[in-house]
Amino acid sequence: MPSPLDPPAVLAERLLARDVTLWPQGSEAADRLGWLDSPREMREQADELRRWAATVTAKTVVLCGMGGSSLGPEVLRSAFHDRRLVVLDTTDPRTVDSVDLSDAFILVSSKSGTTLEPNALFAHCWSQVPDGSRYAAITDPGTHMVEVAKQHGFSRIFENRPDIGGRYSVLSYFGMVPAALMGVDVGELCRRAVENVNVEEAVGLGAAMGTAALEGRDKVTIVVPSGPMAAFGLWVEQLIAESTGKQGRGCVPVPTTEAEEGPDRFDVAVHIGDPLDLGAEFMRWELATAIIGHVLDIDAFDQPNVTESKENTNKVLSKLPLPEDPTRSLDELQPWLAMNVSGGDYVSLQAYLPYSAENERSLERVRQNVRDANGGVAVTAGFGPRFLHSTGQLHKGGPNSVVAVQLVRREPSAQVSIPGYPYDFGTLIAAQAIGDHESLEAHGRRVLRIAVDDLPDSGW
Repeated sequence: MPSPLDPPAVLAERLLARDVTLWPQGSEAADRLGWLDSPREMREQADELRRWAATVTAKTVVLCGMGGSSLGPEVLRSAFHDRRLVVLDTTDPRTVDSVDLSDAFILVSSKSGTTLEPNALFAHCWSQVPDGSRYAAITDPGTHMVEVAKQHGFSRIFENRPDIGGRYSVLSYFGMVPAALMGVDVGELCRRAVENVNVEEAVGLGAAMGTAALEGRDKVTIVVPSGPMAAFGLWVEQLIAESTGKQGRGCVPVPTTEAEEGPDRFDVAVHIGDPLDLGAEFMRWELATAIIGHVLDIDAFDQPNVTESKENTNKVLSKLPLPEDPTRSLDELQPWLAMNVSGGDYVSLQAYLPYSAENERSLERVRQNVRDANGGVAVTAGFGPRFLHSTGQLHKGGPNSVVAVQLVRREPSAQVSIPGYPYDFGTLIAAQAIGDHESLEAHGRRVLRIAVDDLPDSGW
């Protein structure tokens, strides 16, 4: 690690110069810094995107994606109060089955083109809407998804620059194509990302977070006021967690709408007035997060344990029927937490349950209840399989301070087939939970599986 740490001005200069020696030798930085240029490039593409979006007249736009390709658009959807975009980034059968495709334009968004969830969601959508003119793809050049899109006659294929990782991709085609379809002023959003960011201040924030983590204050409490901007906390969470949870080090992001205190906390308040200021805020946090990796001496651009989770899911699915994976009852949770949570730990609530706005509010109430019942411990919460492609990296690769609680359904919430696959969505999401349970245990993490019918509002 640099000792002493370079001042922010020097770090900013090195970062903007694409100095890959900011991160350890062998890092993926040389092929992952395109996000520094993408706002300027998307600003130049804004008029063309606007003209293309005007040709899409469908009542609904359904985005099939996962991880970085879906959370950025979800933030924009919430911030701009858009009712047209539906972000479908789950394999829960009830949620998948609830999406109305009768008058939908469908975006299939996948950097690699081989990610299981977007491909399964596309198979489901195509079985109901077998019309390529109602589809577009966002992917890297030359991927399998490019070939699929050509074979099915997609109306448009957006090939993103390949040197941008998924979690840094919101200001590229992955975020700006959905933004254009929502009617967002892409040119102004990207102008603010280019012109309204104090790079030295952003780098200083990253240096402060990384230094605090080394000193034991590794829980980054990100306070975003409740309302349409609150979703921004989810995007920051996946950015920091997936970028920094490596080699037993990392920052644990805790998005919240209220201040939380503790000796292991580092607090950051986020205030976004105009939704178009999200462009600058996205860039600010991407700059800061890259520098956290520099301070912690880790690669801020790889995600080895995300890849591991994908492989574990495939292993479970290759040996159907699903293996038995015992669960416990809800009334056993608090005694187990009391025995397992100690100073410096954090609890991760992992809900493999139907996603909806109502369930999101319920999960937040559960998070607060668990926090308050356990002395104010840091508690994070997320829906699976979404977090497997983001914060899951932190759970396995970061510090062994995670106390994981899987919330799984006793029975599948619906029977929804996946055309062309030897299993349905209920089997898929169950396999993802089982595979991640095995992965957490293999890394020596404390983990408990709780079977529920749905998210409870009380009794914790």
